[in-house]
Amino acid sequence: MKAIVWTKYGSPDGLQLRDVEKPTPKENEVLIKVYAVTASTPDTELRRLKLPFLFAIPIRLYLGLLKPTRITILGTEFAGAIVAAGKEITQYQPGDQVYGYTGLGMRTYAEYLCLPEKQSGIAGVLALKPTNITYEEAAAVPFGGLEALHSLGRANIQRGHKVLIVGAGGSIGTYSVQLAKHYGTEVTGVDKPGKLEMLRSIGADYVIDCSQEDFTKNGRKYDVIMDTIGKSPFSGSLKSLNENGIYLNAKPGLFGGVQARWASRRSGKKVLTWTAGYTTQNLLALKELVEEGKIKPFIDRRYPLEQTAEAHRYVDSGQKKGNVVITLEHLHKPPSKETP
Repeated sequence: MKAIVWTKYGSPDGLQLRDVEKPTPKENEVLIKVYAVTASTPDTELRRLKLPFLFAIPIRLYLGLLKPTRITILGTEFAGAIVAAGKEITQYQPGDQVYGYTGLGMRTYAEYLCLPEKQSGIAGVLALKPTNITYEEAAAVPFGGLEALHSLGRANIQRGHKVLIVGAGGSIGTYSVQLAKHYGTEVTGVDKPGKLEMLRSIGADYVIDCSQEDFTKNGRKYDVIMDTIGKSPFSGSLKSLNENGIYLNAKPGLFGGVQARWASRRSGKKVLTWTAGYTTQNLLALKELVEEGKIKPFIDRRYPLEQTAEAHRYVDSGQKKGNVVITLEHLHKPPSKETP
């Protein structure tokens, strides 16, 4: 089968299209024909090992010190169809259309993927895909959707709240905007100027160009500030919260826990640490929201599998709006017959 093999840390040049052995499912696994995946921020950060120091070292020990050796196929989001099932499988059968997230298990940049029937946590999650969207659209749901759903749930947002989302134009951000609007809040999205019109189109009430305005200095107050990219100043963000407001930062830094405890003691404001919500229950909740038309994936660009390196370069540029999808469906179609 065709796969994108991850040959080195750093540049997208290390992502190479190669022929590899097709996996065989174990008795507790399903074999999935992959139709679409994404070039997500987690994928590009893993490729570059652009991670906080305390995470980068154990990740190298897990993957390989000098280059990837334990796992050599990147990719964490996918959508596809089950083509075979092990003897112990009870929930799925061949023909089922599924989507999911593999976390540190990765391996989605390939024509076929084997996964256990039951998955939970950062290791991955699998469920039937929404019926009203394509494979490409479904592949763009799990990571951003799960992060947004879980995080906004922890923030306990209520109808009428004022919510500010930093990095609103990314994968987590676009779902956060839509979910926050679905929950009946007033949403302000903060991002680069090229993403502001898109944010308005998906429901943001107000937008802030982060290159021109510092939201911590405009005097406005919010009930919830959700930073999806870890770029908001800690003290300024706390000052921009209403009393009893909540600040949630995706990348709180080395001293995030200390700052959170300090803030809680000094005021009624809460600082929440970022935790994952990768469960089948949450993935099925997203399925329902998509099928009801409450949320939808925003796809910026599509690339064929053989142009995965180019897709990663685009994500690295910081211009990505919502999601970048990598398609494999063309690899599964038989070649057209030549006209004699």
